[in-house]
Amino acid sequence: MSAAAQVTDASFKQDVLESEIPVLVDFWAPWCGPCRMVAPVVDEIAQQYDGQIKVVKLNTDENPNVASQYGIRSIPTLMIFKGGQRVDMVVGAVPKTTLSNTLEKYL
Repeated sequence: MSAAAQVTDASFKQDVLESEIPVLVDFWAPWCGPCRMVAPVVDEIAQQYDGQIKVVKLNTDENPNVASQYGIRSIPTLMIFKGGQRVDMVVGAVPKTTLSNTLEKYL
């Protein structure tokens, strides 16, 4: 069972930008209600696409550099990276189907 791993400003380049497979990054913070709502969906996605997509979470309070680098204005923001580039993003607590459909394009 692979729930989403935590990444930081320090590990972002290695874990996300240099990943061999597409990466879904969940930008969140502990105080954010919608983030807590979307968290189980993100974990389900991590299990469903295990081995196809890497799923990670980045706490924007603790890692402001990456968040500001990608212009995160509101959370939760879910960003998809492929080959070191941001290829798509979904803002807000979305249903699992929305997230799955977005991810399928990059598999």
